[in-house]
Amino acid sequence: MPMFQPSKRDGVVVAAFDGSGDGQVLDLDTAVKDGVLGGVGGGVIGAAVGEKLDLKKMIEELDLPEIPSVFICPISLEPMQDPVTLCTGQTYERSNILKWFNLGHYTCPTTMQELWDDSVTPNRTLYHLIYTWFSQKYLLMKKRSEDVQGRVSELLQTLKKAKGQARIQALKELKQVVAARATAMKTVVDEGGVSLISSLLGPFTSHAVGSEAIAVLVNLELDSESKTNLMQPTKISLMVDMLNEGSVETKINCTRLIEKLMEEKEFRAESISSHRLLVGLMRLVKDKRHTNGILPGLSLLRSICLHKQVMGLIVSIGAVSQLVELLPALEPDCLELVLFILDTLSSLPEGKAALKDCGNTIPNMVRLLMRISESCTQYALSILWSVCKLAPEECSSVAVEAGLAAKLLLVIQSGCNPVLKQKSSELLKLCSLNYTDTIFISKCKLTRTIL
Repeated sequence: MPMFQPSKRDGVVVAAFDGSGDGQVLDLDTAVKDGVLGGVGGGVIGAAVGEKLDLKKMIEELDLPEIPSVFICPISLEPMQDPVTLCTGQTYERSNILKWFNLGHYTCPTTMQELWDDSVTPNRTLYHLIYTWFSQKYLLMKKRSEDVQGRVSELLQTLKKAKGQARIQALKELKQVVAARATAMKTVVDEGGVSLISSLLGPFTSHAVGSEAIAVLVNLELDSESKTNLMQPTKISLMVDMLNEGSVETKINCTRLIEKLMEEKEFRAESISSHRLLVGLMRLVKDKRHTNGILPGLSLLRSICLHKQVMGLIVSIGAVSQLVELLPALEPDCLELVLFILDTLSSLPEGKAALKDCGNTIPNMVRLLMRISESCTQYALSILWSVCKLAPEECSSVAVEAGLAAKLLLVIQSGCNPVLKQKSSELLKLCSLNYTDTIFISKCKLTRTIL
């Protein structure tokens, strides 16, 4: 175990460090030499001290992932703001070590040595190191933030005057800055950038400009007025065009932005009652080469499904069978979205008919029972009920042959929602009507159905 010998220099406790990495730094010069402060020079130290910054505030605002271990209190594992040293040479945050003493412990928490002196001495040298290190990081963050704000202002001014390639370049740089810095997003919003960028979208906007403008807007906090402005038919039309013809990144950004607009209370279903929008969405969802578009595409389709006026249009473009065919290859988060969409569409007569007519509906739904989550089981069960109720003789037989009876028994015997158990019992009864008792019991055996 490393040993530490506390000493005093000008009334300040300085803990000697044996180089093992477990103790405290020797002094300021050693700390700078060993890289504890990242090579901070005297000028920065002077500036930091002159600023009279609040250490607690700096620690909270910086929220750094990596902090020198000598700055961390061994008790709380948080940066120290008031370090004090014990007679063993170990240093702790004052409030933490006092709590330790108040609990009746008279040992050093790190070494577990009994203390021959329970007094604590402020470690001013370490405090100065901590304060200086955080000050350097904080002032650098502030400077970068000011630089970013200035650059954002310049880019917004450029967008007001620039055209053609210069406008595209300004938007590209703004997109990069906004994606990298939260302060940049705030500056764009505060300086009226949302309205400015939105004004660039219209019937005569090129896709090159439109794609970059939307890439910026999708990363901003949009207020109600901004969303209403973006819901203009000409702007929505441009987004739909780019959803069909743009790059994968552009398609995803258009999808995310439209979904953002749909959160607005004043959103009108007519804006999304577009055959072209839905076809573009289905292309994005089915794109096997670019699977990063599946989740955002399904998320928007789910939101659209909540508008009854559009549900029939979704069925009419053949979305039901296409979504059913996608099920075996989807990740769990996407699976749940697809099942929600199909369950919602099954409330329509044409939705039920489309599910019944798709040959893989029943096998895929049976396979998903008790496989992914209770929500997925609920949606799959609801879809199976809709289909079997529509054509009991035809669909019930297919479902039982696919192993439905055994799966339903699993649901009934599980600890899931009582409503699911009740629905499973009703579906099991419906399926049994086409069989004699003996044959149906044989169908309920748990064989291949769990696979």
